[in-house]
Amino acid sequence: MTWWQVLRLWEWRWEVVFPLAVLGYLYFRGWKRLRQRGSQQSASPRRLAAYWTGLFLIFLALVSPIAPLSQYLFSVHMVQHMLLIMFAPPLLWLGNPMPLFLWALPRPQRRHWGLGIFGPQAAFRRYLKALTTRKIAWMAFIAIYIGWHDPNLYSLALAYPRLHDVQHLTYFAAAMLYWWHVTNAGPRIHGRFSFPSRLVYLLSAVPVNMVTGLAIAFAKVPMYAYYRTVPRYFSLSVLDDQRLAGMVMWIFGNMMLIYAALVFVARYISQEERKTARHPYHLGTEAQMRAPGWEESGSS
Repeated sequence: MTWWQVLRLWEWRWEVVFPLAVLGYLYFRGWKRLRQRGSQQSASPRRLAAYWTGLFLIFLALVSPIAPLSQYLFSVHMVQHMLLIMFAPPLLWLGNPMPLFLWALPRPQRRHWGLGIFGPQAAFRRYLKALTTRKIAWMAFIAIYIGWHDPNLYSLALAYPRLHDVQHLTYFAAAMLYWWHVTNAGPRIHGRFSFPSRLVYLLSAVPVNMVTGLAIAFAKVPMYAYYRTVPRYFSLSVLDDQRLAGMVMWIFGNMMLIYAALVFVARYISQEERKTARHPYHLGTEAQMRAPGWEESGSS
């Protein structure tokens, strides 16, 4: 297979493209409304760029030639997973999407859904808080991340397309829950997450990712039987492909985690220098969901 043939292997799946297009449009609609009201911080160009980049990475992972090629090369499959787990989720949360989605709605619906779902007395808020604690989020992320790399389960997912979709959905959902706490994006329903605790929470995933990646990279025999049954491309043997996949997981997974930690440290130092301890910086606040005018009545 030539590189030109690879570049033509697009999988235009409506169940992926349509939701991404809708989410992108709703975010931009809410972002534009906030910009018109002068909320430059909540609707900054950087937030828009971060959110749209996150959607684009999901598009690359599930629609571009990465998707079909991942059926034949373990290393490409690992790139796909890194996009869905380590890169797209934090970028989406950096866009602080929940408040902007509410702003995409007409004013009566904005008030109804804002108070009905995330208001202080909303039942949904209480249930969501109980089911998405930091401990639950961390354990779910690690269990799903490691569990799917069981050789039998991994090969089974590759053999059955629907199960493969479930694998991707659970990867992404667990990663979104994990990165929600890391980024501290709105709605902030779990209380204050101090800088030291958040840093430990983030870095605690580094050894898990590293050990798993190294175990795959330095295995002396092929771990996943599925890849023995498919054609080999680009002169990569099954074992060499597996080693490359382990290196992708180890290097790129840890790179994103460590980079996020460095960003947090830099921002914390900057906060201390500006002496803003009373209002510590965070990536999105529940207060932003109550930006001036969101509860106003009348036409949009």
